[in-house]
Amino acid sequence: MSPIGIFDSGYGGLTVLREIRQLMPEYDYLYLGDNARAPYGPRSFELVYEFTLEAVRRLFDMGCPLIILACNTASAKALRTIQQRDLPHLFPPLSSASANSPALPSRRVLGVIRPTVEAVGTLTHTRHIGIVATQGTIASRTYELEMAKLHPDIVVTGQACPMWVPLVENHEFDQPGADYFIRRDIETLLRRDPQIDAIILGCTHFPLLYNKIRAHTPAAVRLISQGEYVACSLRDYLHRHADLEAHITCGGTARFLTTDAPAPFSAAATIFLGQEVTAEHISV
Repeated sequence: MSPIGIFDSGYGGLTVLREIRQLMPEYDYLYLGDNARAPYGPRSFELVYEFTLEAVRRLFDMGCPLIILACNTASAKALRTIQQRDLPHLFPPLSSASANSPALPSRRVLGVIRPTVEAVGTLTHTRHIGIVATQGTIASRTYELEMAKLHPDIVVTGQACPMWVPLVENHEFDQPGADYFIRRDIETLLRRDPQIDAIILGCTHFPLLYNKIRAHTPAAVRLISQGEYVACSLRDYLHRHADLEAHITCGGTARFLTTDAPAPFSAAATIFLGQEVTAEHISV
C-alpha cells in the first residue's frame, strides 16, 4: 500500500484530512499525529524541524510517496529545509519494483501555507487581511513572505493566539471559557488594522473553534479555513504529476497513528471527523 501521508503535531490536521477525503475519497491515507510532543507552536525552529523530519522519515518508511504537512507550524519552520536540503540527498527517487516497471518518482512533501496564500487574492476587497496562528507560525513570518511573492499589494497583520490550540487539544473548544481568549485576540487584531476584511485561520486546529471565532468577529469579515483550499490544491497537484499519482493506492482507506495514547486520540478524532476512528500507537 502507498497511501498519502498526513502529518500534524496533534489533532488539527484531521480538519485538513476531512476536506481532502471529501474531495478525493478514492485514495488511501495514513495520518500521523505527534500528540506526545504537541504543541509545536512555542517550540524553536530547530526542534520543530527535527520533529517534523523524524515524522517524514517514518511516513516514507511506511510507504507514503507524498506527505502533506497539515500543520502550519511545521510548514512554516520545517518545510522549506526538508524540501530543499533533505529530500534530494536523503530521499532520492524510489527504485522500481521490477526491471519492467518505471522507477517511482522522488518522494514529495507539501505544506498548507502556499495553497491558502494562492487562494486569498480573490477573497479580500480591502486588500488588508489578518492571520491568527500559533506563536511559531507568526514569528516565522512565512505568510507575509509568501503573500509578498504572490500578492504584494495585500497588507498582512498577524496575531499570535497561544491559548487556542490548548483549548482544542483539551476539548474546551466549545466551552464558555474559550470565548474570553478568542474575543480578546480577535479584538486585538482588528484594533491593529481596522481595514481587515478577511482573516486566515492559520492553524489547522482553529476550524474546531470556528463558531466561537465567528461569534466574536464582525459579520463583514470573512473567515478563511484552510482545508478546502489545501484539498483543491492537492487535487490539482496530483493531476499535474501523473507519475506520482499513479503510485498512490486507491483503496479508500484511512489509518490513524499517534505518538501518544491511542484511546484519547481515537475519541478526539471521532469528534473531528464525525466517524468512528481507532488509532494505533507509533514511535518516531
